[in-house]
Amino acid sequence: MLLSVLALATLASQASAHYTFPNLIVNGAKTPDWVNVRRTNNYQTQAPVTDVTSADFRCYNSQGAASATTVSVAAGATLGIACDQTIYHPGVLNVYMARAPSSTPVAAWDGAGPVWFKVHQLSAQTNGGQSIAWPAQNLPSVSFTVPRALPSGQYLVRVEAIALHVAQTFGGAQFYISCGQVQVTGGGSGTPGPLVSIPGVYTGHEPGILININWPIPVNYTQPGPAVWSG
Repeated sequence: MLLSVLALATLASQASAHYTFPNLIVNGAKTPDWVNVRRTNNYQTQAPVTDVTSADFRCYNSQGAASATTVSVAAGATLGIACDQTIYHPGVLNVYMARAPSSTPVAAWDGAGPVWFKVHQLSAQTNGGQSIAWPAQNLPSVSFTVPRALPSGQYLVRVEAIALHVAQTFGGAQFYISCGQVQVTGGGSGTPGPLVSIPGVYTGHEPGILININWPIPVNYTQPGPAVWSG
């Protein structure tokens, strides 16, 4: 009986450490859960994606016909993505965007192909092997400036929080993912890039994904993915 209670407590503890990103923050206001963000497979379990080659690595919404409405945001404005609790684990964060073809509403687009570019990241802070800190850890949300030069149009906005607490073995990194839908207005004439495919952007062997963050303390940290495009 005691073992059963302990097992249930352990499962509950593990579940509470997991999280989702169900909201955007537009004009300072948080949108309702899963309205402008496609509802992910883990909206109840909060389980992460660990296979970077999986189709779910893109928007994590393969189960059912997850749909969302598209919200307007101005180029140059601040856009936020909110967690359902906080980003519990030590790790890093990336935000990617991808523009839907002009002939296809973003709500009907799957984001396939080399169409994604990075617009924001929160990396680790290292001190020559003496210490390592994780600015993304414990944040309830992350915000970034929509590049002013970003062309107007409809976009997917994809957040990935990469939990690295058990990333010392291949497949150990945990990815917490969601995709929101935005209509960018008042945009510019920039050319976002470099463009990558998701899945395809990672192999899982990158030094920032396959890493022991506990011992020895890393001397430096290499953020996964392409450089940030700021326009």
